[in-house]
Amino acid sequence: MVKPMRQQGQGSDGVSKSGEPVDRTWKVGELAKRTGLTVRTLHHYEEIGLLSPSQRTRTGHRRYGAADVERLQKIVSLRQLGLALDQVREALDGGATLESVITDQLAHIRKRMVLEQELCERLEGVQRWLRSTGAVSVDALMESMELSMQIENHYTPEQLEYLKRRREQLGEDRIREVEAAWPRLIAAVRAEFEKGTEPSSERMRSLAKEWSGRVREFTGEDAGVGAAAGRAFTSKIDQPGGFMGIDAALAEYVGQAMKAAAGG
Repeated sequence: MVKPMRQQGQGSDGVSKSGEPVDRTWKVGELAKRTGLTVRTLHHYEEIGLLSPSQRTRTGHRRYGAADVERLQKIVSLRQLGLALDQVREALDGGATLESVITDQLAHIRKRMVLEQELCERLEGVQRWLRSTGAVSVDALMESMELSMQIENHYTPEQLEYLKRRREQLGEDRIREVEAAWPRLIAAVRAEFEKGTEPSSERMRSLAKEWSGRVREFTGEDAGVGAAAGRAFTSKIDQPGGFMGIDAALAEYVGQAMKAAAGG
């Protein structure tokens, strides 16, 4: 979550409740450092019209104000809820308020906290057994791992069971082949992105179809599992450094190519 910069509220002396001038602004590097996002991500949000700095200096440098920080908080909250960037834009264009977005995010976090508390209790039980007997049941370990996966990967127990069956159906050899192919596919997409290839190009439509095919091989035809996989992926690419070499900009690029491939 974006760290609050407490720019709301103004006293009669033109100073915010935090003691900072209400017209304070931040450079893109300062905003990135304060929020934990990357400069590249902020630039990408500007490029796609999701978050544009409200001010620029005479020399053309970006300056973000309090209203920009508030909008960025909405973006980060909605992304944590698993929305893709185009869905975030639709929510913001639809008038999503900061209060409503944070309310939804709090509900999401509280649910996660309940699961994490349950996991802590289970692991503490495992720890007690290890200390007293030097051993623990395999069932207890598997239950702990299942709950941990549900927390980290956004899957329900039923979805985790489905994914387990998918792995058994595919077989370990095929799984290793697919896992080994992902770095090559990501590198190929990154190369086209950096060359400025249009997402609708024949080359990118082909890569997008391969990308979609590999995802479907993992999730099968279960829409719920596909949505959970999308939420897990979204939460990971928004972390500093992205995920497997994929950041928000590259993910948006692939999404545009997928839309083009689906339409053509």
